Amino acid sequence: MTGDDERPRVAVVTGASRGAGRGIALALGETGATVVVTGRSVSAGDHELGGTIGETAAEITRRGGRGIPIACDHADANQVADLFAQVKDTCGGLDILVNNAFSVPDQIMGAEPFWEKPLDLLSMIDVGLRSSYVATWYAAPLLIADPGRWPLVVHTSGFGSVCYLHGPAYGAVKAGVDKLAHDMAVDFRPYQVTVVSIWMGLLRTERTLRAMARDPAQFEYSQQRTESPEFTGRVIAALDRQPAKLDFTGRVLIGAELGEQFGVFDVDGAQPRSRRSLLGDPPAYSPAVAH
Repeated sequence: MTGDDERPRVAVVTGASRGAGRGIALALGETGATVVVTGRSVSAGDHELGGTIGETAAEITRRGGRGIPIACDHADANQVADLFAQVKDTCGGLDILVNNAFSVPDQIMGAEPFWEKPLDLLSMIDVGLRSSYVATWYAAPLLIADPGRWPLVVHTSGFGSVCYLHGPAYGAVKAGVDKLAHDMAVDFRPYQVTVVSIWMGLLRTERTLRAMARDPAQFEYSQQRTESPEFTGRVIAALDRQPAKLDFTGRVLIGAELGEQFGVFDVDGAQPRSRRSLLGDPPAYSPAVAH
């Protein structure tokens, strides 16, 4: 959908220096969208896994979109406010928000009980759950300004919402993000804004590939069902094109299943398989609304 004017779709993808965010941003850029890339990595060497917002933005432009890097620490609400002020001034509006920024502590993996892991794991709540709420709060005035463009908000999430995966802190964030999508959809519906949570599969990110090389046994549960970081972006782009995408609002969706429904393939030509049978079903929420 392009809306009522000729302005290209404008997307903000948070946490897009590397990993899932980078892949999503690149896939949206390939559709010709203007993609604002946020993150803290500005210079080479800022992170051990590499990647910067500038590199992602440049690749978006090379692929036919318009990449705009804006440095933002999503733990700082003031910086998030400044981010969306810049989006309004630079892009004139907002059509797609992808809340993907996520703090990933080094100690997240391991079989130790949660009390033997550091309290630093709670950073996932700050940049993961809280940051998704804050970004959507600041983005809302832009999203509802032109409902004729049928805006879309996506929270990236995963099966840790309903199964034990990396411990209770990780699970609480994923479950919380899913519920944000459901409840935000209630408030956004009168403005024709679609809000969903999309469960990604095991992504072939820089971090995951490094971890798999170090300890392949940790990933036996996956049965080698992996996805590229760009697959979720392709799925989001396909959802954004649906004339009846508001029918999806408030739902928790499995990316692989959406890909099959929309005929979306991964970068290698494969169609990723859902891990529902391995890890669980998305939650079903009550339709009750009480103020």
